[in-house]
Amino acid sequence: MTEQTALGAASTHTLEEMSRLPVTLGDIEAAQELLAGVIARTPIEESRALGRLIGANVWLKCENLQRAGSFKVRGAYTRMAKLTPAERARGVVAASAGNHAQGVAVAASRLGIQARIFMPLGVALPKLAATRGHGAEVVLHGHNVDEALAEAKRYADETGAVFVHPFDNVDVVAGQGTIGLEILEQCPEVDTILMGVGGGGLLAGVAVAVKARARELGRNIRIIGVQAENAAAYPPSLAADALVPLTKVSTIADGIAVGRPGQLPFSIIRELVDDVVTVSEDSLARALIFLLERTKMVVEPAGAVGVAALLDGKLTENGVLPGNTAVVLSGGNIDPMLMLKVIQRGLAAAGRYLVVRMLLDDRPGSLATISRIIAESDANVTGVDHTRVGGSISMGDVAITINMETKGDEHCEQVLSNLRAEGFQPVVIQG
Repeated sequence: MTEQTALGAASTHTLEEMSRLPVTLGDIEAAQELLAGVIARTPIEESRALGRLIGANVWLKCENLQRAGSFKVRGAYTRMAKLTPAERARGVVAASAGNHAQGVAVAASRLGIQARIFMPLGVALPKLAATRGHGAEVVLHGHNVDEALAEAKRYADETGAVFVHPFDNVDVVAGQGTIGLEILEQCPEVDTILMGVGGGGLLAGVAVAVKARARELGRNIRIIGVQAENAAAYPPSLAADALVPLTKVSTIADGIAVGRPGQLPFSIIRELVDDVVTVSEDSLARALIFLLERTKMVVEPAGAVGVAALLDGKLTENGVLPGNTAVVLSGGNIDPMLMLKVIQRGLAAAGRYLVVRMLLDDRPGSLATISRIIAESDANVTGVDHTRVGGSISMGDVAITINMETKGDEHCEQVLSNLRAEGFQPVVIQG
């Protein structure tokens, strides 16, 4: 079963059928009222540059500008605002690599609730500092979110603290769904909405809001989820019509690095969502570079997956005419060190950064010759590593690694061709 056939009935549900889902349009409308004055109504900006590239009208829903830097505060506050006085007195506990942690911390501060957040060892320092800065107690535990999540649940069982799940809860899904209502209010002509998906809370909530409201208007609006290909639990789960956990998750998009879909979101997504597509790590890096350069937006990798899907032509690849398309930029909490790596990878993927290694005779003039070839090829050297020691280096040879700025894939090939024409054998390390 393909992704498309697994989701083939997504647009055929009646309002009555949708009212029997675990989260309804009424739940999301109530969450929107609850969140009024608490969250920011984030802007939706047209991206003419992206629109020209894909031949469509494209709008960006800027949840990277939300309080705490992501959409997560919507679901966290909706969940926590409904706690009884007795539950609030026991405090809340959550687990997250960053965005959900900050959302819970902001909501807890606003509601006067004590919050303990379990975060995995090695969590990005800015996210750790921000979570503590919002007033939450942070405990570092485990090497990934799943281990932190298990410890948070154990703590909840042991102490009676209320566990705030990042996606597998009706109130959390309803809170995230308010983004869908805002998109329809800000861009009523929208035909397709794309967003990242990890556990599925955002995608499920937006699907309920948009599909139900569209059905009231007699319209069909496509909802498409996007996952990083190395953390894509939804395609196999939808194909099997059952939760299929991944054995390994590895992606720069830590905000959607979830190895197992949430049961509640999955039950909605398989009914309402039109498609779930995947993008590569290089595509993610290119999308981040595009957003920085062309829209002046700082977005984390998980928030850029929708743009990556458009740049990769994933809609037309699946027979969808983009039309009027909205993309949710779900978060902007990116570690500066990760941004540095992603920018370098994105430039390399776009042919704008090239690293080559060459073995040459250790005699005067060799490096000067290489420098001349590169200069005549109109590339710019940004770094050189020169070594005589190594297992593959013979006596009398030297290994040279050169980093250079280039102007695209064709220019990279020209630089390499010019080096080969003068007898050198460059091996591409990055580019």
